Amino acid sequence: MAAIDPRLRVGSVKLAVSDLPRSADFYERVLGLPAIARDEHSARLGHDHAHPELVLEQIEPTATPLPPGATGLFHVAWLHPSRAALAESVRRVARAHWPFDGASDHGVSEAVYLSDPDGLGIEIYADRPRERWQQAVDGLGVQMVTLPLDLDDLLAQFPGEPAASVAPGTHVGHVHLKVSDVPRAAAFYRDALGFRQQAELPSAAFLAAGGYHHHVGVNSWQSRGAGPAPDSAPGLRLVDFQLGDAAALDALERTLADAPAAAQAGVRRSGEHELSLRDPDGLLLSFRHD
Repeated sequence: MAAIDPRLRVGSVKLAVSDLPRSADFYERVLGLPAIARDEHSARLGHDHAHPELVLEQIEPTATPLPPGATGLFHVAWLHPSRAALAESVRRVARAHWPFDGASDHGVSEAVYLSDPDGLGIEIYADRPRERWQQAVDGLGVQMVTLPLDLDDLLAQFPGEPAASVAPGTHVGHVHLKVSDVPRAAAFYRDALGFRQQAELPSAAFLAAGGYHHHVGVNSWQSRGAGPAPDSAPGLRLVDFQLGDAAALDALERTLADAPAAAQAGVRRSGEHELSLRDPDGLLLSFRHD
């Protein structure tokens, strides 16, 4: 099995939302993502005008509530370039009086959790240096834990007033998905796409490229055996992965050609720059290079 391009990163995500003005305001004002463009149907946010990190689309004609047990998004995780930048974001969210859902020390990273106006999960986090990551007991992958976060120590890294926007360099570090069958989902990302499984927890798996702790997380804590939410419900619509060059995209296409037939279904190559397919739970994935 050929490994996927080690230069892979999450380029952007697309979310469908029930109230576009409300969600655009939240992501700009509370989370601190710079606004790039907006019309009555969609909004684009992020630091790169050519490649927005976040695209919001209005559900039309009428949105329905998100079923909590459906497969789909667990959270989009925004990686900050430093602990100080993460502390600044925590202070920005608190200053906006937006509630937090929790905070954890994962060993490889420090994370704070919240939800957007539609209840879609968000993680804001900062990595610890890779040399401090602990190897898994079996020597394969990394050791990820869930411990209480020392929030006072984190906030001490940025004691001032937060800027209106997140620090430059903040981007989507990983996406964590609710799936119906963890072994099936992990096998797809690992065996069909070439991600490496870096860690495993009860009913969860974490997969990555290039030795990262995870670019994709999957769990069935709430969604075992479930199906996706209807298109009328808010949720994750697309994860766009960036590869290093055309050769990496060609290599991924060859890897998929050797995958089981079920993984090949729906694979579409759009010219020289993009390949798309759906994962076993129906989530649309795009792989491209500039």
